[in-house]
Amino acid sequence: MPALHRAIVAVCLFAVASAQAQSTEKVIFATNWKAQAEHGGYYQALADGSYAKCGLDVQIQMGGPSANNRPLLPVGKIDFLMGGNMLQAFDSVKQKIPTVVVAAHFQKDPQGIIAHPNQGYEKFEDLKKAPSILISAYSLAGFYQWMKSQYGFKEEQTKPYNFSIAPFLVNKTWAMQGLLSSEPYSIEKEAKFKPKFFLLADYGWSTYSNTVETRSELVEKKPRVVQCFVDASAIGWTNYLYGDNKKANEMIKKANPEMTDDIIAYSIAKMKEYGIVDSGDAAAKGIGMMTDARMQDFLDKMVKAGLFKPGEIDLKKAYTLKFVGGGAGAGLAEKKKLTGK
Repeated sequence: MPALHRAIVAVCLFAVASAQAQSTEKVIFATNWKAQAEHGGYYQALADGSYAKCGLDVQIQMGGPSANNRPLLPVGKIDFLMGGNMLQAFDSVKQKIPTVVVAAHFQKDPQGIIAHPNQGYEKFEDLKKAPSILISAYSLAGFYQWMKSQYGFKEEQTKPYNFSIAPFLVNKTWAMQGLLSSEPYSIEKEAKFKPKFFLLADYGWSTYSNTVETRSELVEKKPRVVQCFVDASAIGWTNYLYGDNKKANEMIKKANPEMTDDIIAYSIAKMKEYGIVDSGDAAAKGIGMMTDARMQDFLDKMVKAGLFKPGEIDLKKAYTLKFVGGGAGAGLAEKKKLTGK
């Protein structure tokens, strides 16, 4: 190649690289707890370069017992926030906080009720016979109100849950709240038996979980950034569940030394078994998918449970479908390559 041609090519490549560098946007994504497999898709999107490919330089900021990241979103200290269930988003609308849910990477909330085997708790409704159910104050004001209105559970059944499994292990007729990949794992390890687990989502608790929230301003002024984060996260989750997730898991363990390979493997297996991430609408239209019907169904249930007044929540201000389910669906092509489905 003549020297002049080489020089022109070099200049062009430099120009392209400079343009790409200039288009890269730094954003902070804050999680709601310490790094774990339930956050795996986001770490995978960092590890496999999915965020970088569409122009984002993402920093993951962990939550935890001493880190409340939620107040940082509306004031611009973070750009994206991992939410829990949709109750928080509804409350933001009620409080006129300008944030909006743009994706939901869990089709099912991993929250459930745990019971001892061989105690007559074969169906979810059987738990109404439990003399005591250990429930946290937050959950008592949340999903337990739905359990009361939907199934007839009684508040006098509850005892405070202090996030220790010890009272449950001692009292075999008691039940307790727990997350799919947390308390059951601890019980199996410590007490050497497999507890019964009733996933609330399988009995009508229709909220999405692991939502991604951002400021309404970012949706309006930087839709490319939001779309990039939503799509890359979906691809990250696809690769994390079905591909090589070693690098992502190493990142998780480095960020949170409490995590072990055993805990991570257990969590991934449970997420797959129960369809936490990839089921329902997400299976057909891509991980992160949401629908108006699901949102309305959950809000109706929360109104019936007394958590909100009729007409109090303008549902369309709580979320937007603008960034999910478009085109072929983010992650579906990757899933087909990895699984053949």
